[in-house]
Amino acid sequence: MLSATYSPYTLYFREPGGTSRGIMTTRTVWYLFITDSDQPNRIGIGECAPLPGLSCDDLSEYEPVLKNVCNNIRIYIENPELLTDFPSIRFGVEMAWVDYQNGGIRNLFPSEFTEGNAAIRINGLIWMGSQKEMIRRISHKLEAGFTCLKMKIGAIDFEKEYSLLQNLRSSFSVKELELRVDANGAFGFEDAINKLEKLASLDIHSIEQPIKAGKWDEMSALCARNLLPIALDEELIGIHDTQERQQLLDYISPQYIILKPSLTGGFKSSSEWIRLAEERGIAWWITSALESNIGLNAIAQWSYLRHNLLPQGLGTGQVFMNNIPSRLRLAGELLYLNPNMPLPKDYGFIIHNNQK
Repeated sequence: MLSATYSPYTLYFREPGGTSRGIMTTRTVWYLFITDSDQPNRIGIGECAPLPGLSCDDLSEYEPVLKNVCNNIRIYIENPELLTDFPSIRFGVEMAWVDYQNGGIRNLFPSEFTEGNAAIRINGLIWMGSQKEMIRRISHKLEAGFTCLKMKIGAIDFEKEYSLLQNLRSSFSVKELELRVDANGAFGFEDAINKLEKLASLDIHSIEQPIKAGKWDEMSALCARNLLPIALDEELIGIHDTQERQQLLDYISPQYIILKPSLTGGFKSSSEWIRLAEERGIAWWITSALESNIGLNAIAQWSYLRHNLLPQGLGTGQVFMNNIPSRLRLAGELLYLNPNMPLPKDYGFIIHNNQK
């Protein structure tokens, strides 16, 4: 008989993670375990990883919903649309079920990537911080061999952020270094126009979510001005209906969209966004959303199958001090999976005494 349990897990950042929405030092995720009484050693693991202040999941009802899902796991596997309002739980169920179906060995999407024979090119993420901290982080990524950097902007003085980008561009041409910026909705409309005009002079690849989500008229106007390619990120969160997704893409007509499976409802839901974007000539890439290595492993495997040649926004799992063991390895800007690395047979160190 199929059964499910869940357990919370708190991750601790090595360094505070800064965005325009604030500073993060810890991060709580919930692991979902699916097994069968006939095969108790076969365990599928999914990660439910909502981001406070960003996810549309109702965190006040999160654990009661998780408990209900575990008590009725077969129903939710067969009817994922019942979890539309809890996209991170929907993703966790989908991930755990795919893992279970593939043997419960964290090999969700077998490919050359999972065999260790192919890699995914990723961007280097530069967290917000003081100018000195950001310079140090940029130097570290460049020394590691990254040729695409994504810099969070909107928290410190824009002129200081612009100066950092200007110095980078003066040292590296567009062919040598691709620069992306992510404002996380930090700018107002008029302010965004001025900032995009200035950033355009530096041959910035794209800016993610320059203004807050939900302002379709203003975002459409920004995209139409074509000052700088715009990527929708937060704008996609909470848009579940296919027709509404079509309306959003048709009305705003962005240059890019960014898929975060934890926030957009999982693999199937994110695949629909990709299909709708491609039908309209809109480019895209995939980004993790500070999941632990359980979620990152699944997202990386799925991302490889999409065969997108743009640098993906996948994390490396190194931002947390107490991350879960992972087969993922970074060589410069290339993310690999080492299939020969053994993983724990017993995830009791997660379940601990917290099993629910």
